[in-house]
Parts: sequence; C-alpha cells; structure tokens
Amino acid sequence: MKPSTKKCVPQDSAENQDAQSIIETARKVLDIESQAIAELGNRIDDQFVNVVHHLNQCKHLVVTGVGKSGLIGKKISSTFSSIGLPSLFLHASEASHGDLGMISEGDTVIAISNSGETDEVVKLLPIFNRIKCTLVGMTGNMQSSLAKQSDYVLDVSVKVEACSKDMVPTASTTATLAMGDALAMAFMELRGVQEEDFALNHPGGSLGRKLLTLVDDLMHSGEDIPRIKEDADIYQVLKEISQKRLGMTLVVGGQDQLLGIITDGDLRRLIEKQKDISQTCAKDMMGGKPKTITRDTLATKAVRIMQNHAITSLAVISDDQKIEGIIHLHDILKAGIV
Repeated sequence: MKPSTKKCVPQDSAENQDAQSIIETARKVLDIESQAIAELGNRIDDQFVNVVHHLNQCKHLVVTGVGKSGLIGKKISSTFSSIGLPSLFLHASEASHGDLGMISEGDTVIAISNSGETDEVVKLLPIFNRIKCTLVGMTGNMQSSLAKQSDYVLDVSVKVEACSKDMVPTASTTATLAMGDALAMAFMELRGVQEEDFALNHPGGSLGRKLLTLVDDLMHSGEDIPRIKEDADIYQVLKEISQKRLGMTLVVGGQDQLLGIITDGDLRRLIEKQKDISQTCAKDMMGGKPKTITRDTLATKAVRIMQNHAITSLAVISDDQKIEGIIHLHDILKAGIV
C-alpha cells in the first residue's frame, strides 16, 4: 500500500484558521455597514426636512414593502406608532387582495424598495396616486420608477452589500432602517413628544413601570410625611426622623408652608460644631428649601433629580406650594423603576 501523500493539519491549527476567518468576515461586515450608515449623513437635506414636516401634519402613516424591505418597513411603522403617529404596515403582495382598504385619502405612504422596481410595490404606485396619498419613496435607485413617482424621495443607496457574494441584502437594509430611525427621531423632536406621551403606548413590563409609574404612586403622604414645625427642639426632630424612618424631616411654617429640610447628615454636622445643642430649634438647624417635585411627574424623573443633586428624597408639593408628600430613592428602587 502506498503511503498517503495527504497532509495532516493539526486540529488546533484548523480551528485557529476558522476562528480568524470568522473574525475577519464579521469585522468586514460591520465596517461596510457602518460606512453605509455614515454616508447617509450627507443626504439629510431639505427633502428630508420636508418629509419630517409632512409627517408632523399627517394623521395616519402606512409603510409598505416586501421581503427584507418589508421586514424593515414593519419596524419603521412600529417605531412611529410608539411615538404617537398612528401607523400600520401594508404588505405589498397582500395590498391588491383587499388590504388596500387600510389606506384612505390624505394618508401618507412610505414605500420601501432598494431597486425601486420591485413588482409588487411598483404596481401599487398608480393606486396610491388615485387614492390621493402622499408618497414617500425610500430607495437605493434614484432613477427608478418608485423614485420618479414619489412626492418625496429618500436616498438609501449603498456602494456595496456586506455579503461577499452580493446575494443577501445587508448594508442596504441596515441603511434603510437607520434612515427610518432618523425620520422617526426627527419627527419626535419636532412634535415635542415627551416621556409621558411615550409611556401611554408602552404599559407592559419593566419599560412600562419606568414610563408609567408616577411620583404619586410611590410617595409617602398624610401622617407618613416626616414633618415638624420650625420651633421644634432637637428632641422632637430626632423623634420625627426616627419614627418616619426616611433619614430626614421637612420643616414647615405656621401655615404648613415648606421652609426647609433636616437630614441625618445635618444633625451629625451640627453635633460636630456644637457641644450643647439642647437649645437649638429646627429653623436653626435646617438646610435651605429642599428640592421639590409634583405628584404627577414620572418616578424616573425623580431619580434623575436625586442623582443630579446627590440627594435621596424629594418633597412633593402642589401648584400652590402645599406639601403633599415625600418620595425616597429606596421606594423607587423597591418598585423596580431603576
């Protein structure tokens, strides 16, 4: 029997070569796709601004496409719905079989096709015109049927796909998704969407807790509010702080107006400065007016205020500056808000 001439490659060496190839491929894909997104920045022009202004005026957005473009369209549609513009996805293949009933006169349609010649999409263009929709084309071919028949066109072309065999849509779908996100965020800023508005569309899970939980849901109120009069002595101060267990007490005037706050730290510093504090009253040991918040504010905002000022509690007040409660960082942590 002839000796084998086939080279034996050590398994470890083959695995190392495979690993290096995988790393190089992945990095190349990320480089190509990041470059594709970076190049979109040069295309944010008056056309883009006009689309954002138009979206701000429209009442209903429809996004359409097929295949990978359709999947990207679903995400874009979902994003707009979440920030307050009612939107739905229309599968271009199903449109001609009854789903066109989703669209009404005056709606805005974003049609997505990288080639701009996707059969299912191009067939719908005359119908969109007949329904009197405003058509926004997102395409990689500015000379295509979609581009020519759109009221507005957004260029999402890429120099090369990240697929080495140029078969799988990669950089093009990434660029389209990024352009959709840019549209949505610009729309969000223009319309002035706030956390409270966003919260109404996200009631579930941990995100829902963060976006829907108000100070009112977590604050201490009534008899649970640590509160003393300005002429209270040190013993009354200590008793109130100990009983209410929040590490502080508010100081109020004769009409229950908020005057200041005394914390554990204030008491320690006072003891360090004075040997005899038995004759000291609350108004002499309190700090300035505490940071305040209203009961209808999101708890997440309360956390940010506490972090910015390195404090652990906020006085909750009404519009006429009356004390309504106290919210402590520990209560927010227990609720799973952060």
